Amino acid sequence: MRARGRVRPSKPTSAIGCIVGVLFVGIGVFVAIPGAGGFGVLWTMVAIAITGYHALNLFTEHGVAQEVVEFDTPPRPDSPPAPKETPEERLTRLTALREKGLISEQEYEQQRQRILDEI
Repeated sequence: MRARGRVRPSKPTSAIGCIVGVLFVGIGVFVAIPGAGGFGVLWTMVAIAITGYHALNLFTEHGVAQEVVEFDTPPRPDSPPAPKETPEERLTRLTALREKGLISEQEYEQQRQRILDEI
């Protein structure tokens, strides 16, 4: 069974990113904007975006995924087994295969006998 998972930064990583982001916003507002003009505004906007990303991951349940991964999961031991086909359903399916010409008459008879022997 395939499952999909979201990978996001841990809470401590997001906390550190949030603190550093707030410091960079402060540097942007008090140093970069007055000293560098347009570049200072750009610096501050990027710092706000990075701080917001880490704050969202830190203070919310779901956060923002860094990446989405797919992985195989083993079947759960407590899950019910897949329902088996009844002999009647198997015979019906076998007959349909013969009628469509997907199996020969000889293959049909062999499989039919095998199904009947299992009953």
